[in-house]
Amino acid sequence: MKARVHITLKSGVLDPQGKAIGHALSSLGFTGIGEVRQGKVIEIELAESDPATARASIEAMCTKLLANIVIENYTIAIDA
Repeated sequence: MKARVHITLKSGVLDPQGKAIGHALSSLGFTGIGEVRQGKVIEIELAESDPATARASIEAMCTKLLANIVIENYTIAIDA
C-alpha cells in the first residue's frame, strides 16, 4: 500500500519561497499569477493491508515528524 502526504503552510504563515517562485515566474514573463504557496509531497510505501490502520499510522507519522502542525496542514491519500 502506498501513501502520499501533501504538506502545505497554513494560511497566514509567511511563505518566502512561494513569494520567490511567484517573482521568478513574473520575471520569466508569466502574467496573471496571484499568490504562490509552495509545499512538499512525501510518498511512503507501507506493508500494511488495512487502509484504516495505514491511515492511523501515517497520521502518527505526520504529527510526530513529517509536518510541523503549528504552521503546516497536511492531507493523506492512500492507494490500496
